[in-house]
Amino acid sequence: MALTLSAPAQYELVVKKSRFLGCVEPCADRAAALVRVAELRALHPGAAHVCWALLAGGHSAANDDGEPGGTAGRPMLDVLRHQGLDGVLATAVRYWGGVKLGAGGLVRAYTDCIAQALLTADKIVTVPMRSLRCTLPYAMEGMLRRELTLSGAKLLSMKHGAQVELEFRLADDDAKALVERLGEAGNGKIGWLDPT
Repeated sequence: MALTLSAPAQYELVVKKSRFLGCVEPCADRAAALVRVAELRALHPGAAHVCWALLAGGHSAANDDGEPGGTAGRPMLDVLRHQGLDGVLATAVRYWGGVKLGAGGLVRAYTDCIAQALLTADKIVTVPMRSLRCTLPYAMEGMLRRELTLSGAKLLSMKHGAQVELEFRLADDDAKALVERLGEAGNGKIGWLDPT
């Protein structure tokens, strides 16, 4: 069971005059992470480093941003993995205080900064979702909408042509049961556009 965060959480750490501003936040993918890191660079132009780590959708990334290799991004990534998180970006903005911390000191500072931020973060269980598309006669649109509401599905798009085409999203665990219910209720008149 993977966890994610419901909202960002921050923590500030000072080690030998260096200031570390740690943040953990929900993040969908690498593109969103790069946008967020660019925002942090713009917000903190005087910072020496903006290091980050991402775990999202089974993909991971870590960036030391000029710190000695393996002393920032990778340790932060290890903290995320240890907590069983997914869809989370960890960032640490470092303002250099003039005292070298050494490799071990850097690893401890970046690890502590993110671990402390996670202590205050609200963790929630991630629910795997699935998108489905189907076509159906106009007369069945109301029935399908009621079934979607009952199953907690979210309607993503609807097109009206020769038939109604709908795309919706719901919890992966509920998808098979809904497809079976709709198959029975629709008497074979509902066509699935994606493999179900």
